[in-house]
Amino acid sequence: MQELVFLQSLKDEPYTTPEIISEHTGIEYRSISDLIRRNKPDLECFGVLRFEIVKPTSKKGGRPKKIYHLNEQQATTLITFLDNTPQVKAFKVALVSEFFKMRDELTKRKINRIEEKPLRKTLTDAVKEWEHRTDWSYNHISNLLYKAVTGMNAKQLKKARNPQVKASLDVLTSEEQEQYKQLETRVIGYLLAQMTFDQIKAMLNGGTLQVSK
Repeated sequence: MQELVFLQSLKDEPYTTPEIISEHTGIEYRSISDLIRRNKPDLECFGVLRFEIVKPTSKKGGRPKKIYHLNEQQATTLITFLDNTPQVKAFKVALVSEFFKMRDELTKRKINRIEEKPLRKTLTDAVKEWEHRTDWSYNHISNLLYKAVTGMNAKQLKKARNPQVKASLDVLTSEEQEQYKQLETRVIGYLLAQMTFDQIKAMLNGGTLQVSK
């Protein structure tokens, strides 16, 4: 099923877009955009009407497109202005449900980040006590963890999900955060055991520890 509600980072609100509303109600995108502009004062009662400018991806070029980011209150207000066709009614129910799920997901992510902060300090201390450390050890260890969870390092992860965030942890899903915390606990043990970087990497990749003779 196509995603109806989006979340860029822990500091942002969940939102939907005119494209999503248009596609799932059968109403033309231009009509939805016009409806937003005509009712802008009403929508702004529920916060700033945010948007992003998207450049055309076609080789033919074209004008940049303004994509509105409607928060839950703005989106639910907007769809009350639409005729109650069976398709629109079904979309209203689905959208409300997805906003509810995303609020729950956002709460879980925030709790995980709060619980993870003391653990990150422990990871930092473990790196400082690691006899194999270099100036870049913390970044290298963090990238190992990100790749083990998502298949991407920190830079690739932020680029793929939200280049604006400072902490790559903020773009992990709640499920990914849980996996990250579990692996981080293991890595702290590996560091305190003074395992080499290659040994830690092998362990995270599902290998076994090779002891030198």
